[in-house]
Amino acid sequence: MSDFESILRGNRYDEERLALTHPEQHRNPTPLPRYNLVVIGAGTGGLISALVASSLGAKVALVERALMGGDCLNVGCVPSKGVIRASRMAAEVREAQSLGLELREDARIDFPQAMERMRRIRAQISREDSVERYSVEFGIDIFLGDAELCARDALRVDRAGEVVDLKFKKAVIATGARAVRPAIEGLNEAGYRTNEDFFNLTELPRRLAVIGGGPIGSEMAQAFRRFGSEVTIFEQAPHFLMREDEDAAQLLEGVFRGEGIRIELSSTLLRVERKGDEKVIEFECGDGSRADVVVDEILVGAGRAPNVEGLGLEAAGVEYDPRQGIHVNDRLQTSNKRIYAVGDVCMAWKFTHAADAAAKIVVQNALFMGRKKLSDLVMPWCTYTSPEIAHVGLHPREASERHLEIDTYKVPLEENNRAVADGEENGFVKVHVKRGTDRIVGATVVAAHAGDLISQLTQAIVGNVGLGTITNVIFPYPTQAEAIKRAAGLYTRTRLTPRVKSLFEKWLALTR
Repeated sequence: MSDFESILRGNRYDEERLALTHPEQHRNPTPLPRYNLVVIGAGTGGLISALVASSLGAKVALVERALMGGDCLNVGCVPSKGVIRASRMAAEVREAQSLGLELREDARIDFPQAMERMRRIRAQISREDSVERYSVEFGIDIFLGDAELCARDALRVDRAGEVVDLKFKKAVIATGARAVRPAIEGLNEAGYRTNEDFFNLTELPRRLAVIGGGPIGSEMAQAFRRFGSEVTIFEQAPHFLMREDEDAAQLLEGVFRGEGIRIELSSTLLRVERKGDEKVIEFECGDGSRADVVVDEILVGAGRAPNVEGLGLEAAGVEYDPRQGIHVNDRLQTSNKRIYAVGDVCMAWKFTHAADAAAKIVVQNALFMGRKKLSDLVMPWCTYTSPEIAHVGLHPREASERHLEIDTYKVPLEENNRAVADGEENGFVKVHVKRGTDRIVGATVVAAHAGDLISQLTQAIVGNVGLGTITNVIFPYPTQAEAIKRAAGLYTRTRLTPRVKSLFEKWLALTR
């Protein structure tokens, strides 16, 4: 029995998911003499590559060694959002009294039930990525097993000793990435979890340490604190979410401290020691002093490593770096012109929607002599803490590196009537434009639903819609999206220079 099967056994929803995404009864088909496209990996990048190519008439083979749906469905986006939703409800219940609601005194969090709900939802969504759907509905040859390239135009699939060879005109490597295992003395011996097994928890840990203040670390630290765990989060950098706007990261730090999360920024973990059922973490604080914390569980969210091992990349002439992943050009083509790569195995943007968008580029370039470029994409992203932090385009530091002068317009949500009415005024909208114009080059939104709001600003950048045009858009009142229009209004006011105002005054005086 494989590792992933042993993890899934024993829960009806996980067994249902296994039956859909890696069914035991599946038999690998007899291969065609040659495929237009062979895809290695059935995460988002691989699924979309295979689906689009097949829909356009290509003969496609898709190879997966573990579970269809990849990290996003099984150990990433889907389960984490299920957990976050439950934790947000718990937080809202605690805050209900401030809205005039009286609650039962014996109300409590049923953590096992919350995790059961997550597993049920994950099983339900797994139908979309099932072996049956992709083979029957989309006509794709699904091969379950380990894939290894054996030539520049061929690979071998091994399923428990049953081996088949696949020849291809073009191929896509979409094997994704996995959690980095940090080299901390005693960590392996003490035991820890990553996103790959964290969602298997059925009992709430009383004390939780989170290593890494990136998206997964920040999201789970807050979620489990809201469930009732004592949470300590360690981050080597001076603030969380180093890719994000510094104001946003500082705001999130204040929220975390207010919710009772212990924060250790600029910290270095020295060693971990297991003492019975407890784990003692010794670390160096930002000021150079040393301290320790005792926990029951450790979640490691300290980055991602590309899955490049065992793929036979050398045999196929595909250049790669064990830490950075497969080398691709701007058209996602590898050093082997027949082979492309997509998703976390090769891209800096490690998001499901990034892999989705890039997969469409790959199919056009690989099968239809396209010239699409990854760098042409306008990529938004969001971290699903409370409040959410979303961004698109350039940060000021990136604009400076490009010698691009910008103007910034910032609207605090405490000035937005809907946010105030909702009790969600902790956040802001910040829009960057090219100096002297209304052309949007970047934006950050911190709000309860920032992931939804950022889409309007992304659409504006893609459609070359400036802040001046947004000023003329009618927004329903009251909505938090009005903060975007208010940012546009700040730009419009800069157009009213003293000279323009003087001309208006003279005209109005003449027409009185």
